[in-house]
Amino acid sequence: MTTSARPQAAPPRRRARPDRKAWRFLGPFLAVYLFAMILPIFYALYQSMLKVERSGPMGFGEPTVVFAGFENYSLALQQTSFLEGFGRVFLFGIVQVPVMLVLALVLALLLDQVSNRWAGLMRAAYFLPYGIPGVIATILWGFLYVPGISPVNDMLSTFGFQPDFLGYDNVLWSLANIVVWEFAGYNMLIIVAQLKSIPQELYEAAKIDGAGPWQTALRIKIPLVRPALILTCVFSIIGTMQLFAEPLVLKKIAPAVTNDYTPNLSAYFDAFANANVYMAAAKSVLLAVAAMVLSFGFLSLVNRKQRSRR
Repeated sequence: MTTSARPQAAPPRRRARPDRKAWRFLGPFLAVYLFAMILPIFYALYQSMLKVERSGPMGFGEPTVVFAGFENYSLALQQTSFLEGFGRVFLFGIVQVPVMLVLALVLALLLDQVSNRWAGLMRAAYFLPYGIPGVIATILWGFLYVPGISPVNDMLSTFGFQPDFLGYDNVLWSLANIVVWEFAGYNMLIIVAQLKSIPQELYEAAKIDGAGPWQTALRIKIPLVRPALILTCVFSIIGTMQLFAEPLVLKKIAPAVTNDYTPNLSAYFDAFANANVYMAAAKSVLLAVAAMVLSFGFLSLVNRKQRSRR
């Protein structure tokens, strides 16, 4: 007499529960992030939809804050000087970002060829300008731009050149020079970190195949540091849209730099010189939207090219 074996019941499935300890560690960070990053965004959106109205004869009555909808945005987009500031930083980014990234890439490739004995010293020397605040860097370069004080102007004048670094046609590129000097070393370190992650076997295989330093750089290093170049380009685009400290300091000695020279300057002077924080909030939101559109547009363009190559 045979007995059929009973099918064993499946063990009860355990519900996936979030680790409470992990949330305890993440809680303080999320609270600070919500308070310092997310809430200011919504508060700026809220302020951008308000305006001040004055009652009474000739508008000398008590000021009251009322809902304005998108009126501040409409007024900001009607300001020619504000739109010219966007065009100015766009031109600034088209020239400055590629120059800075090419310089950072060249420095990273050269640093990768240096022996370990000198690599640390050279890395610190390249990175040193990034450790100097933008205000101090602009003051230092300002002395090199002012005629009669600058040794650069004195040296060029001996050769018959008298450049006006702070003139209307040149001040934008003087600002670009300061920004390149500040951030090329920072971007270089990001690229160097990507270079260090390349397996040494690829270099050894290239050496066996007879590839020289130039071929190794062009066919192995540069293609494999492409993610780092994309990351630094996105950072540079966002930084270009936020150009503020350098023109604000240079404004004291360069008459060509006006209150609306960049969108950030325009929002700043609206808030603290004209006491119109609601218009400044609207301009800040427009600036953030422009930076987001340019960044995501660049990333989508890069991803589309990658998909087309596959």
